[in-house]
Amino acid sequence: MIEALSSENLPAPRFRYSPLVKAGPFYKTAGMIALNAASGELEVGGAGPETARILANLHGALADFALSLNDLVSVNVYTTTFEQFADINQAWEAVFHADQRPPARTAMGVVSLPLGASVEMDFLFYKET
Repeated sequence: MIEALSSENLPAPRFRYSPLVKAGPFYKTAGMIALNAASGELEVGGAGPETARILANLHGALADFALSLNDLVSVNVYTTTFEQFADINQAWEAVFHADQRPPARTAMGVVSLPLGASVEMDFLFYKET
């Protein structure tokens, strides 16, 4: 069974898609850019603040899905500013501390992202219920 899930703690989709889909023990998010959940505005300041906002949005919604960062398997990072990847890593390491198992991660440089964002991320979780 495949189930579409949503959370008021995530920015509302601007188009027709599911923010998160559960398929058996797998949970897959749609690509997330750094939108403020309350205002819908894109975070300013570049790749680091955008990454921090994406991770904060995700963290704020995990309880709604009965998930935790310990259930996170893989993350895809897309960026239009690969030269700012150190800023992405800094925001990443603020969430994934040295004493925590980090997920697998793939990073890709892209030409453009929705709404002029410089970072987009999608997440794959695994949790048996």
